[in-house]
Amino acid sequence: MRDGDWYPALTPELEAMRRTARIACHAHRMMAPDARGAMAPELAALFARVGRDCFIEAPFHCSYGCHIELGCGVYLNAGCVILDSARVAIGDRTMLGPGVQIYCADHHRDATERAKGIERAWSVEIAADVWIGGGAILLPGVRVGAGAIVGAGAVVTRDVAAGARVMGNPARPV
Repeated sequence: MRDGDWYPALTPELEAMRRTARIACHAHRMMAPDARGAMAPELAALFARVGRDCFIEAPFHCSYGCHIELGCGVYLNAGCVILDSARVAIGDRTMLGPGVQIYCADHHRDATERAKGIERAWSVEIAADVWIGGGAILLPGVRVGAGAIVGAGAVVTRDVAAGARVMGNPARPV
């Protein structure tokens, strides 16, 4: 899984990890707004790294959580989804708009293998000071450079250079 090789995603061990993530996301979602602070303690404890002054609006969903690294001052607006079957690193002061989705899983092309839950995972890295507009989707393996802007609704299929602005489906520089 960590090496980007094909693996069976339907094992009891991985299902237990996903269940732990669902419980943490539920705890975050159910906290009273005034009590929430940055995020539910269960969610913060799940992540690989949480920098200071991060804030995640509810609802939020992740697959495992343990592969997510947040820099300082990261903001995730309501409805963000991170399917972190591989490392997802989000740099300092980066902002994700509502409904942003980050996918690491790549399912097998063969229908028989796909039915068995065979997949592979590629990390997604977002550098510092990035702004990702609402409803954008980042596909497995992409890197977004420092200071880049991803337009609302963009589907990012390739790396985005530092300082670039991209939009559309597939996302292209503007």
